[in-house]
Amino acid sequence: MKQKMVVTERECKARLVPAGNPATIPEGEFVTITQDLGGNYTVTWRGNMYRIDGTDADAIGRKAQVLNFAEPEDGKVSEQQVWDALETIFDPEIPINLVSLGLIYKVNVNQDSGEVDIDMTLTAPGCGMGPVLVGDVEYRVALVPFVTAVNVELVFDPAWSREMMSEEAQLEAGLFF
Repeated sequence: MKQKMVVTERECKARLVPAGNPATIPEGEFVTITQDLGGNYTVTWRGNMYRIDGTDADAIGRKAQVLNFAEPEDGKVSEQQVWDALETIFDPEIPINLVSLGLIYKVNVNQDSGEVDIDMTLTAPGCGMGPVLVGDVEYRVALVPFVTAVNVELVFDPAWSREMMSEEAQLEAGLFF
């Protein structure tokens, strides 16, 4: 993608890359879109890189991704909706979702509290985008009805390997022989 300078059309939530710290980019600011992968955007603003979630893409003149989850009639968190939310999160360097990459090890929903605990890994322990990906998971899963908190733990045992990827993801990445 060719870099493109745009002006924010409204205040926009963002996360500092690679630390993942939340930030707010005000309306009317010049930002440069440097990457558009997996429905999220990497921009530079005031000399720093930020990640803008695809659900906020309208703030930078793009079509916003809409995540719409129906509220379960029983008033409980739907584990399937949690998995559906996770499938909308893409690795920033490999445009394949985290579930297909095999990065999500465990999802546990506490129906009494509405808390969701997620164990996930990274493709490499030293991956600098880890905090950003954790932020993506927290943000998207929190959009599921009745979720009150999202707790993500990065785990590295077992170590991730390409065999954890779905066959479709391996084909898409050119790793399936």
